[in-house]
Amino acid sequence: MQFIRRSIFLAGGALLAGPAIMHPALAQTAPAPQAQAPGFYRFKVGSFTVTTVHDGFFVRPVEGSVVNAPLAEVQAALRDGFLPTDRLFIPINITFLDTGRDLVVFDSGVGATAPGRPFGHLIANMQAAGIDPTKITRVVMSHFHPDHVNGLQDPTGAAAFPNAEIIVPEAEIAWWGDATNETRTPEFQRANFANSARRLAPYAARMRRIGPDAEVIPGVRSVAAYGHTPGHTAYHIADGAEQMMFVADTSNRPDLFARRPDFHIIFDFDPVLAEASRRRIFDRVATDRIRITGYHFPFPANGYLAKEGNGYRFVAADWLGTV
Repeated sequence: MQFIRRSIFLAGGALLAGPAIMHPALAQTAPAPQAQAPGFYRFKVGSFTVTTVHDGFFVRPVEGSVVNAPLAEVQAALRDGFLPTDRLFIPINITFLDTGRDLVVFDSGVGATAPGRPFGHLIANMQAAGIDPTKITRVVMSHFHPDHVNGLQDPTGAAAFPNAEIIVPEAEIAWWGDATNETRTPEFQRANFANSARRLAPYAARMRRIGPDAEVIPGVRSVAAYGHTPGHTAYHIADGAEQMMFVADTSNRPDLFARRPDFHIIFDFDPVLAEASRRRIFDRVATDRIRITGYHFPFPANGYLAKEGNGYRFVAADWLGTV
């Protein structure tokens, strides 16, 4: 069971390979990666341009993914959402924001990986989208899990976004930057201490810490979403009357964890607090009809949430062409 709990975390700072990413029982059934059209999509928020870029996906067994509900109940919810009941596909999508003054990326993807993996496609899809890593002015972090921070470095260990300031939530870096917190951290997440320090190191001279409800740049404010990690943070984006929110990992796949916000995914540091944050933020975006992007939402990873019963129904935004 222990290797399942470590499925997307790190050993020695590198993404775990083989059965740590894919359960052995699924090795013969998971589809092989196939060539697809370039994975990016653009839309407008006022005068701002938002681009979501696909980095690939993880796969893990359904069993053990939800820690507070019987497997049969989780499988029933998956079946209702037209999803497989034996394995959970977890997409990875990165949100970029062009304000005209700043070119911002929220989190950084999984970084360089071995060929043939179903993830690690961010740089190629950025190139397809015409996004130059050297032109990124701000890297805005939601939290320090490896699938969010590993892409901060290129394959040589240098900064993948060499001209960017990095913006980090104060509560997040305060936790992972203090090794005395290690004994109070779930064992399978303890590698985050060394890994986040290594990934952030190239940006040490260009780092800015922010608290909740802080202006990151004009038009972007931080929104506390603690629980998934100690400092997990979402970001509200607005230009004029139009607005959206990058909800990061407030929910994993919305077709499961938004519909059932009471489900606690194994990756949550404090699942009770994470559920409270999920409900608070999702109530806000549903009530105010705010468009959202999510890190682990199905590509192109943007749309809306409608309150439905005790949960929320994800409504994918209409594809109306490029902007």
